Amino acid sequence: MMSGTSLIITTAALVGFALSEDKSWATLPLAAQFIATMFTTIPAALLMERIGRRQGFMLAALFGVSGAVFATLAILKGKFSLFIFGTVQIGIFNGFGNYYRFAAADAVDKDFKSRAVSFIMAGGVIAAFVGPNLANMTREFVENAPFAGSYASLVCLYILSLAVLSLLRLPPKPAAEDIPGQGPGRSLRVIAAQPMFIVALVCGMLGYGVMALAMTATPLAMQHVAHPFSKTSFVIQWHVLGMFAPSFVTGHLIKRYGVLNILLVGAFLGVVCMAVNLAGSSVWHFWTALLFLGISWNFLFIGATTLLTETYRPEERAKAQALNDFAVFTTVALSSLSAGALQSRYGWQVVNVGLIPLLMLILVTVLWGKSRHRSTMIST
Repeated sequence: MMSGTSLIITTAALVGFALSEDKSWATLPLAAQFIATMFTTIPAALLMERIGRRQGFMLAALFGVSGAVFATLAILKGKFSLFIFGTVQIGIFNGFGNYYRFAAADAVDKDFKSRAVSFIMAGGVIAAFVGPNLANMTREFVENAPFAGSYASLVCLYILSLAVLSLLRLPPKPAAEDIPGQGPGRSLRVIAAQPMFIVALVCGMLGYGVMALAMTATPLAMQHVAHPFSKTSFVIQWHVLGMFAPSFVTGHLIKRYGVLNILLVGAFLGVVCMAVNLAGSSVWHFWTALLFLGISWNFLFIGATTLLTETYRPEERAKAQALNDFAVFTTVALSSLSAGALQSRYGWQVVNVGLIPLLMLILVTVLWGKSRHRSTMIST
């Protein structure tokens, strides 16, 4: 899934720029993918609660295959709207696939949740190499249709995903009556009012939003200053590597230093990314900034996911996870959609200045969470 996503991140804005009449809509296909993911999160959680996660994941993979086919046809025919239709279907696949991390966390004991999430996310290390390199190698496979070959290769990736998912085995979800001392579960309002739920939601939501805004605009910004596509592919590859390579140790760091401290480090690294982007526009500025951005996202996203799993009971997981991912991908969709307009009309500097309030809100929320956690421990 992430190999496909990293390929799309590398190419979608450039394909959109080539196919759209109004260049400010260049990032609409990628934003449409995130919007589809956003609208899929709640139905996906509820459907998989009824039919099981394996069946839900396999159904979603079929949407991925279909979306890749339509995206390829769109490039061959030069149809911007058809390309959006393809990315929407891929977004539906991702809407289900984002529950992979929760499937892992819910399948292990409490002490192993952060590491389970980390190991799932570590699969993105492969994606860091596969996606951008696949895009670069297959870019000219079809003459006079740049990137058609890239999206055709996604068909193979998603068929492979479907085959692997057919082997998935997960422990059955315990019924509420099987859990001592627990009834049907609390209301969503009660769950969402918990301080740690709020911290997890804000960090996951805005951390992903910061990453999506800067990442989506990067290919356009690099094209604007005349960097070749091979350099853009190189930068995105290292960005995706930064997103997922730390996953091998993030769970251990959370267990050793505490999830709130890791969230603070993630926010600080986001500030470093913004500062580097504002300092210059060489390939090495883009490379350094996007690498820090990836690590920032890793700490914030894995930290937020781990914290979230500690705020709900087993029978409450579907609604809690659905609310979280709906909020996260609403923010991602808005960020991706804004990126094209901000970059096209105002430039790279404004895109990065726009990160400041999001990062400040993350910092304030985590510090508030630390104070609430400390006061709770003292009162206890």
